Amino acid sequence: MYFLTGWPRRLLCPLKSEEEPFHVQPSSQRFYFAVLSETQLSVWFSRPSVLIVSYIESAKASSQFGFYQQAEWKQDDSMIAVAAANGYILLFDVVGGGEDKYLYEPVYSKGSRGVKVTPGYKEEQCAPALSLEMKRPIDLEAPITSMQSLQEDLLVSTADGYLHVLHWDGVSNGRKAISLCSVPFSLDLQSARGGLCLDLKGVYIRDMTYCVTLDGFAVVLDDGRLGFITPLANRITADQLQGVWAADVTDGTCVAVNNKYRLVTFGCASGSVLVYSIDTTTGSMQLSHKLELTPKHYPDVCNKTGAVKLIRWSPDYSVAMVTWECGGLSLWSVFGAHLICTLGEDFAYRSDGTKKDPINISSMCWGAEGYHLWVITSREEAELVENMEEAPPQTQQAGILQFNFIKSALTVNPCTSNQEQVLLHGEDRLYLTCGDPTQLSSGSSESPHPHNLPHGGEGSPTHHPSPNSTLLGYKHWHVVQIHSTYLESNWPIRFAAIDTAGQCIAVAGRRGFAHYCMSTRKWKLFGNITQEQNMTVTGGLVWWNGFVVVACYNFIDRQEELRLYLRSSNLDNTFSSVTKLHSDTLLLNVFRDMIILFRADCSICLYSMERRHDGPNPSASVELLQEVSMSRYIPHPALVVSVTLTSVRTETGITLKAPQQTCMADSIILNLAGQLIMLQRDRSGPQLLEKLPFCPPVVLAQYVENVWTTCRSNRKKRHLLEALWLSCGEAGMKVWLPLFPRDHRKPHSFLSRRIMLPFHINIYPLAVLFEDALVLGASNETVVYDSLQGPREGRESLQGLFPYCTVERTSQIYLHHILRQLLVRNLGEQALLLAQSCAALPYFPHVMELMVHVVLEEEATSREPIPDPLLPTVAKFITEFPLFLQTIVHCARKTEFALWNYLFAAVGNPKDLFEECLMAQDLDTAASYLIILQNMEVPAVSRQHATLLFNTALEQGKWDLCRHMIRFLKAIGSGEMETPPPTPTTQEPSSTGGFEFFRNRSISLSPSADSIAAGKFNLQKTFSMPSGPSAKGSERWSKDSDCAENMYIDMMLRRHARHLLEHIRLKELGCFSAQLGFELIGWLCHERTRVARVDDFVMALKCLHKDFLWPFPVTPAGSISSPFKNGHRRTVLSQHLLKSQSADSLLNSDMDTAPPQAAARNSNHTWLDGLGALGPTEPTEMDTALSHGGPKTQEAFLSPLTNKTEECSIGSATDLTETSSMVDGDWTMVDENFSALSLTHSELEHISMELANKGPHKSQVQLRYLLHVFMEAGCLEWCVVIGLILREATVIKQVVNFLDSPEVPHETVQSVRSGLLGVDAWASTDCLGYKPFLNMIRPQLQKLIETSVEQIQPEAFLPGASNSKLAEPQPGGPSAEDNRGPALLGLALPLEPPGGLGTEDGGVPEEQEEQAVDEGVYDCTLS
Repeated sequence: MYFLTGWPRRLLCPLKSEEEPFHVQPSSQRFYFAVLSETQLSVWFSRPSVLIVSYIESAKASSQFGFYQQAEWKQDDSMIAVAAANGYILLFDVVGGGEDKYLYEPVYSKGSRGVKVTPGYKEEQCAPALSLEMKRPIDLEAPITSMQSLQEDLLVSTADGYLHVLHWDGVSNGRKAISLCSVPFSLDLQSARGGLCLDLKGVYIRDMTYCVTLDGFAVVLDDGRLGFITPLANRITADQLQGVWAADVTDGTCVAVNNKYRLVTFGCASGSVLVYSIDTTTGSMQLSHKLELTPKHYPDVCNKTGAVKLIRWSPDYSVAMVTWECGGLSLWSVFGAHLICTLGEDFAYRSDGTKKDPINISSMCWGAEGYHLWVITSREEAELVENMEEAPPQTQQAGILQFNFIKSALTVNPCTSNQEQVLLHGEDRLYLTCGDPTQLSSGSSESPHPHNLPHGGEGSPTHHPSPNSTLLGYKHWHVVQIHSTYLESNWPIRFAAIDTAGQCIAVAGRRGFAHYCMSTRKWKLFGNITQEQNMTVTGGLVWWNGFVVVACYNFIDRQEELRLYLRSSNLDNTFSSVTKLHSDTLLLNVFRDMIILFRADCSICLYSMERRHDGPNPSASVELLQEVSMSRYIPHPALVVSVTLTSVRTETGITLKAPQQTCMADSIILNLAGQLIMLQRDRSGPQLLEKLPFCPPVVLAQYVENVWTTCRSNRKKRHLLEALWLSCGEAGMKVWLPLFPRDHRKPHSFLSRRIMLPFHINIYPLAVLFEDALVLGASNETVVYDSLQGPREGRESLQGLFPYCTVERTSQIYLHHILRQLLVRNLGEQALLLAQSCAALPYFPHVMELMVHVVLEEEATSREPIPDPLLPTVAKFITEFPLFLQTIVHCARKTEFALWNYLFAAVGNPKDLFEECLMAQDLDTAASYLIILQNMEVPAVSRQHATLLFNTALEQGKWDLCRHMIRFLKAIGSGEMETPPPTPTTQEPSSTGGFEFFRNRSISLSPSADSIAAGKFNLQKTFSMPSGPSAKGSERWSKDSDCAENMYIDMMLRRHARHLLEHIRLKELGCFSAQLGFELIGWLCHERTRVARVDDFVMALKCLHKDFLWPFPVTPAGSISSPFKNGHRRTVLSQHLLKSQSADSLLNSDMDTAPPQAAARNSNHTWLDGLGALGPTEPTEMDTALSHGGPKTQEAFLSPLTNKTEECSIGSATDLTETSSMVDGDWTMVDENFSALSLTHSELEHISMELANKGPHKSQVQLRYLLHVFMEAGCLEWCVVIGLILREATVIKQVVNFLDSPEVPHETVQSVRSGLLGVDAWASTDCLGYKPFLNMIRPQLQKLIETSVEQIQPEAFLPGASNSKLAEPQPGGPSAEDNRGPALLGLALPLEPPGGLGTEDGGVPEEQEEQAVDEGVYDCTLS
């Protein structure tokens, strides 16, 4: 409502004086302030806050009259009455300066708008020069205790028990004195007729205030009793006064009245403020509520404040400021919501923790429109801070502090659009919560904005947000500076309004108005300043359909008018629609296309508006629909706080079948001094459209500060949108909720259709988001800066005395309160309907948790027995939603352990809930239940359930959860686990696309001297590796290697690895190893002859294709002859295309230094060995090609790039994030080849097919890593399978060479041989794409067959049989498979005839054979 901002500022007095001010009194309009010191009366101006005139009493007069004590202004600001200590009333005339009319004048630059001086314009923006003239003093012959200004009279109470009625002219009619003893007092006016009277002898009035709307005086007597005196006639005379007492109060100290809400507030010596209302029937004083500090929020100071010293209501009567004898300030809303207190937190303590003395206040008052609080500190305080800054020697600190406030637009302009946005206005700026300003330029009122979520953004909601959904979560204010030109002449801002989309704002000051557009960031002011100065906004302003609707007074015609100005056109009367009104407008509001006005004659007018497009600019027409007189029900027009037209109605006609009625204006809702009154249309008579009479009013609620309703409709959220939301101060909020019959059943006539539900919230509500089930508000926050400027000579600066105040946006969920209230009232069906309509909200799980938590805390900690507990009902209610299990466990983990038994007695055994989570595959929630079980059950139960969860998590690949479970199981075993394990942050998936093996080991691929040795050395090293965990594994697992838990965990991990390998799930096996640090190589060495065997090569190959999304190779039909054309260039091109396409192009520089001739011989040997079986079936075209260009062809397609590419492909997994200049070089070579070649369509098709035969690069990295692992572990069968899918001939060659080693068991040799034969048979029938590669490795297969025939059973395998099985030559030419060409990774290599280019004896030297084998060996260094 009201919020403190910034630091207070201290006003400088230009006059030197030894006297300190001690009293400040504002004029009726609060533009002038009378400041008193002992012998000096000063008048200050409000803006700028400067001293205008000062009257200093002479020493002789001062000795006669005594020191000044208090002052009072006449209603028209023309006179000031000052009470002096010796019983004199001094009357001063405030006279405008003659020729020196202005004391301060603004200075403008050339060309400024303010230079255009118009009549009546200059006075508004200048501080006037005034003078004070003292009239004849009035001697009342007794000390004066209190003064109160009336219209023409001045009421003065004296210490001799008399009440004096003085005329302001002081001469004409003399004065009347009324003895307090002659006023009859009683507890109510009815008993006063019986003559009950109290003895008032010797008692006088200590403080009194006149209340306009109650037409009486609230008084505090010197004995502490409280009373209210009512004049029975128009004139105040002794025999026409009647008083009532406040019962049982004897410690009153001061009094203030609230005219808008008809409340009388009394300060007490106990430190609390009693707020009374006057019963309209009996006239008795009834205690409404109290304003007091609670021990809950202020345990240190709530009983140490001393007596209440002053109470001051704000100009709009929405808040009260209170100060005590011991100092401090505290702000409350009208019905007791506490907003600010300076006795706690940063106001009371310095940044180093030391306590500050509260500031003592001798007088205070509100400035114009409540933007400032003028405070005069006591003498001691003034001395403490007098030398705060380096003041000029001529100036004196006046001891006046100004506290700055911003307030909600609802305080003076409670229109519907302001109720859905949070709009605060200060004296020169506006604070908006219109969401992210970047969204404003692209949004309109019809287009919903995306959500900004309040709780860290768990995801976008699935429902369609309302236009104000950008209000969620965006913490910053959008601050709009009010245009300085408008502000200079029209300060203070009195009204502000924002449209429903949060795009446009309008403000109205003393004269005229201006509006601002958020998208253009520009203000629009009246182009003609005369038009601006000739109108003043009286009843507020509101936005409708692109128009500003203004209720104003026209000074030229002296006429009240209703005007509509088009936003998009210039601000000028020519673009406005004007409707004459018969009476002053006090309040204005809009519902759909209707305007509702509340007028000073207590009548309500309804107008219809229509937007027309009959000219170049849209226009609006206004038509009077209906007038409703409310004078019978409203005692004074100023008591109406707000007026609203709404579709909300009571039980008549509320059904689910008739939502169209929600569009109609069915009711008028008035907030009459805190009483909510509803007038519904009377539909019993003839049905005349929009002109139905209204039924008599019904009171819906009391103590109402604000009302929220909406004109939108939503079939899915009718509960929220057709409800009425009330803010009730200290009592929190209330909602008048509709109750709908379910399934379109006809409701019983005796069942209620609506229910009023109260609930408490922790913030002050300023806006209600209906669809989002949120309340928005604001709160004061403080920042301490006292360390920046330390104490100087024992005195502190204002920055040290006060923290810097800021205003923070707040929001709160209220849905759980409503659901709980419905369940308490046994309206579970309505609660379910409401909850289901909101289930799509992103914070709905939090709502459920809050409901369980609040009920659990209340019931489990209650000292009284609860015969019908609510918690079981709430638990059953939550089971209707899929988030039941998460809600319970999250609530339990945020609750004390002592309450768990009560919770799970209501919701069920945690073991059963854990098993439900496992069945529902909700492992994260099951893990939370595990922590509950660990605290509530014995360790054996925890271990049993943890093992279940661990196995399930392993099976589902939830690696983070697996890591936590390993820690959990270890801790159970070691007995260290007394608190739940902290959950680390979730690891981001690796951006490299492969396994995270490079976190644990580095693989060096550079050729070393050792790699030149025979392959058998590496094999022996591999086969002699220990079967246990290696260095990394021992570091991870050997900490408690003797612990049984570690063995147990290791056993489960090995069992899972065995399970994955048995089911050929290599990808999961790799992830499992990388994520959990499982030492795969050591385990595979141990399992080499058991589960690491491959029983069915074809099945394994198919599983790998599926697992790694690797496509089966396909050979295009048109490629029979294309690989044999221009073979050398095609080879280089294909190589570079493939290398550049993948990350394998990031090669080491060593590849360029490899001897090409050695590589040529090696590759040549590989091919010539495998071509003997093909015999004379080669086409003769190749013979001629080879005979003409043999050496060149040989050099081209036998480059060492093939082997190097294969070697580097493993290392590329670790280098994916690095850059290499080789990439550019490769592409340069490709470009050169392209320029040198002209590719035919079939050749391009062949190359693209080879590219398509490769799988994703990520899969390639993973497969190469697994190949490295299996090679290290000596699992040769798996190496063959992976070599087949990658179509790496060198891998097969390596394995076949390894098989010669005596360490390799015969079963492995036999398995590889039969597996390759099986793959060959499968490829011949089902996958012809593999045939070219199988033809490439045919020499290795032939060698393998021969070796196995020699070693095992020579008589069982005849050479002819194996040859014919491998490749049966077709009589008419090459077979279909062979004709597709043996392509390796896109390299089109020609088949050579026997003896073509090999050595003369058809063989290869033995050293070259060894070198060829060694070139495929990986040199891997584990670190």
